Amino acid sequence: MKIAGVVSKGAISSGDSFKITDSIPNVARMTDSNIASGNANLISELEKREILIREPLTSFTYHRDIPIKAGGGWVDVISAISSDFAVSGGSGESVAVSSGSNSPKVIQANFDKDTFKAHVFQMTMRILYIDMQRSKVTGRSLEALLKEGIRLTYDKHLDQNVYIGMPELGTPGILNNPDIATAGASVGSKGTTDFLSKTPDEILSDINNIISDTWAQAEYDLSALPNHIIMPYAQYNYLATTRLSELADKTILKFILENNISSQNGSELVIGATSYCKGAGVGGSDRMACYVHKDRFIAMEELVPLYRSMTQANINTHSYDSIYTANISQVEFFYNQTVRYLDGI
Repeated sequence: MKIAGVVSKGAISSGDSFKITDSIPNVARMTDSNIASGNANLISELEKREILIREPLTSFTYHRDIPIKAGGGWVDVISAISSDFAVSGGSGESVAVSSGSNSPKVIQANFDKDTFKAHVFQMTMRILYIDMQRSKVTGRSLEALLKEGIRLTYDKHLDQNVYIGMPELGTPGILNNPDIATAGASVGSKGTTDFLSKTPDEILSDINNIISDTWAQAEYDLSALPNHIIMPYAQYNYLATTRLSELADKTILKFILENNISSQNGSELVIGATSYCKGAGVGGSDRMACYVHKDRFIAMEELVPLYRSMTQANINTHSYDSIYTANISQVEFFYNQTVRYLDGI
């Protein structure tokens, strides 16, 4: 391109060829360092700024997979009372008496107390005074952004608490309670146990077996019929997207949801996915958990839901500091026999 009469560092004759950027070497580029030092000028005026702030990608599913109770206050331990009943001779012929008998059987009760730990979640939000003043210029609220970060951290904390617990505190989650019965998946026609290489009927058999075994542990109590299964994403996505056959319009997942033991006995089975199931089994195998999703059998408690407990100025750091706090229980297993694991899927 030919441009005449543009003055640069050296003399330029009419008709010389050069790049536009060569003619204005002192124009600042739109870099972070130039913006920070106040050197952004004409080129920055041509910048299009995105309004959306892109936050980290993440997921949490704890609220789907466990009943959550709210309230209780700042406690260290939660206790739950359980009872056993007994009649000498059992509940059969021994309690059938003849006319005129004056020796009825006596019912006895044995009470036991289980305890579950609670822990405090605490996080500080610090906003420098200068940054607060700058937010008036930018029009963005740093406080609102940091609140989102605290809430995200809290949700991720609850996610871990629900699925694998807090090892430092000695508390297990849904997927790693050592008191829960564990079985291995059956070997399919291709000689493997994983779902990705099994037929739909073999997968349905595995799922029905774990439901049946879990229900049998609960003495086939109808209120304890398992209604919730969680598994890794790879297996869940395979079931949700793979058709029964090339000619079928039904997926394996829909086939399972219509033909499982729970649905046949009047309950609605929920099958969900979580990344915590991957590698959670014995020897790093993938694990599936089957349990009863009711707060009578399993729960987690938000004893004090997350809130901002106090805010004050900090002259040492020239900032305003806010403390966010919550009190949370470990996963409460009220009936261990209503949960069961299947490894190697």
